Amino acid sequence: MVIRSVRAKCCRRPGLTNNPCHRLPSARHLPPARNPHAMAEQIQERPDPYLWLEDVEGEQALAWVRAHNEATKAVLCDAAFEADKRILYEISTRPDNIPFITRRRGQLYNFWQDASHVRGLWRRTGMEDYRKSEPTWETVLDIDALARAEGEDWVWKGCGTLQPEQRYGLVSLSRGGADAVVMREFDLVEKRFVEDGFALPEAKGGAAWLDRDTVLVSTTLGENAATASGYPRTVRRWRRGSDIMDAPLLFEGEASDIYISASVDLEPGYERTFYRRQITFEEGISYLAREEGEPLLIDLPLDARFDIEKDWLVVKLKSDWALMGCTYPADALLAISFFRFLEGDRQFEVLFEPGPRRVLSGFWWTKSRLVLTVLDNLASQIWLGTPGSPWSLEQLEGLPDMASVHAMSLDASQVERTDEFLLTISSFVEPTKLALVTEDKRVEVLKEAPASFDASGLEVTRHEAVSVDGERIPYYQIGPKDQGSPRPTVLYGYGGFSVTMTPGYLGGIGKAWLERGNVWVVANIRGGGEFGAAWHKAGMREGKRLSHDDFAAIGRDLVERGVTTPEQLAAYGGSNGGLLVGNMLTRYPDLFGAIWCTVPLLDMQRYTRLLAGPSWVAEYGDPDKPEDWAYMAGFSAYQNLEEGRSYPPVLLVTSRRDDRVHPGHARKMAAKLEAMKKPVFFYEPDDGGHGAANKEQAAFLSALGLSFLRRTLGGRAGA
Repeated sequence: MVIRSVRAKCCRRPGLTNNPCHRLPSARHLPPARNPHAMAEQIQERPDPYLWLEDVEGEQALAWVRAHNEATKAVLCDAAFEADKRILYEISTRPDNIPFITRRRGQLYNFWQDASHVRGLWRRTGMEDYRKSEPTWETVLDIDALARAEGEDWVWKGCGTLQPEQRYGLVSLSRGGADAVVMREFDLVEKRFVEDGFALPEAKGGAAWLDRDTVLVSTTLGENAATASGYPRTVRRWRRGSDIMDAPLLFEGEASDIYISASVDLEPGYERTFYRRQITFEEGISYLAREEGEPLLIDLPLDARFDIEKDWLVVKLKSDWALMGCTYPADALLAISFFRFLEGDRQFEVLFEPGPRRVLSGFWWTKSRLVLTVLDNLASQIWLGTPGSPWSLEQLEGLPDMASVHAMSLDASQVERTDEFLLTISSFVEPTKLALVTEDKRVEVLKEAPASFDASGLEVTRHEAVSVDGERIPYYQIGPKDQGSPRPTVLYGYGGFSVTMTPGYLGGIGKAWLERGNVWVVANIRGGGEFGAAWHKAGMREGKRLSHDDFAAIGRDLVERGVTTPEQLAAYGGSNGGLLVGNMLTRYPDLFGAIWCTVPLLDMQRYTRLLAGPSWVAEYGDPDKPEDWAYMAGFSAYQNLEEGRSYPPVLLVTSRRDDRVHPGHARKMAAKLEAMKKPVFFYEPDDGGHGAANKEQAAFLSALGLSFLRRTLGGRAGA
């Protein structure tokens, strides 16, 4: 494997500009933008003939879905599709794939899916056994057997256990992969559900153990229990044997909030309960519960993220914070005694201060250390902080320079934590490793995933494209060494909600795409979290179109460098990334040969009326406010489709069980394109939620996308 960093834009190949396929408008020579206010008013006046497709379970809508599913399968599900699906499924269900673990009472728990256990097994073993190449596992709960016995399409969503014993847990199960879950009390020793134990019917929300007979519940069950976004609005104390509808109300938010939740700290000597009002996706208010009187406000900036461990309050800022004659910068990490903070002290110690393209990606606690993940120009570093006066910080040694490193907790119990923790070490072309960091800070590799594809002829390079405002936008390119002629290329991106795109092993994509001589590209556009708060904010709201321009700039750069041609270039994204590639369709149709769009937002005029849409107003804006709609109209892909304009082929994939992003977005987009007689494929399974329900479905959907690329990129995307 070779990794090179390239300052792109000066890297044009001889004769490139003589090829008419490469004569694309430059960033500074695009057609002038239309008046945004005039465009917004015109869009608002247009009727929507496809509103009936928003009726998720409507008879007419489902008949339309099933007809289009069959039409798509008839074209795309050929012999090559079946071969890809088989390859992808075999890779994802290998018996020697890494079983990721969480420790409870000295035992390691893992949730496992393979060809024999499609829905999965929750199982456990000991650490010494886990170190073996083939551990002996004890099954705790068989989800396939449970689904058969109960006639339900159960999807595992986890289990929260009561500390410190961790014998009893609340198991969450979803029907078909939706966000809404049922919760049932489970005995981890007897390996069965507790008769007459805690049980909640299907709803969005969560629960936290207070003691053996009490849980704090946030749920959408009951009258006025949900916010406008469809998440819990209240916290209730639920005693064993009582009706949840009779449980005392402890805390209540506003209907306009996103969600309300509770968390319980059971650290001996520091037992306490916190409430959280998430006001927008970016802002929230937390409170410390008190035995008497109103909860105590934790007076921090609304967009700050924080953690409290014993007597330490650690705060990561997202905006500059002016405080007592000192301004702490956005992306800084601060620490102070929580007791002194509650008494009014605001003399913070700065644990991390950001630099140019150097940011804190995440932080969390082991027993006595703070684990920090730092991205230095996208290169991963792990730092360990030890509390004191002052704190001490040291970088964890023994990690590879050219890999993505992610730190995560080993211990499920706050009470039983140690200073051991886990690392995943990965790159695009090297299989993932799972390592244990010991209490004396040694890095020990526990497991390594098997190689899924031959990477010997591949290289990973980093480049930068120049966007419309002159900002340099990084991206990763994975493809053949010295590839020569242009190749079929997939450009993947997200660009929202501060999500960071870092290297991860490409597995099935490597086998089914890269091994065939094709190219895969990952974009680090604004709206993500790659370079901190400012990078995210630059791609929010009014900046969302700029985030999309970044993506298009990378596409142009790939063409100008001779990596690909517009006919061979596909845009791929899901969810917020679906909005991104939907805008590549409507704003940059000449730049792409295909658009692969999954579980997308597309109708930004109505998104706040559909499921969890109101929770994303901070990211996109409120279409009911004229000042917001004036800029939102420019990236509402559904409204911006135009008669008489040429568009590349589109594959739209959604799910009937997606209760986060409404399937109506994709349905209506497909119907509108079809009415315009544009090339469009549509597929919507009955289950899957906002992601695949299981590995079998994931393999099907990936193979469907690859089949689409083979057909649309001129037959040049591999046999």
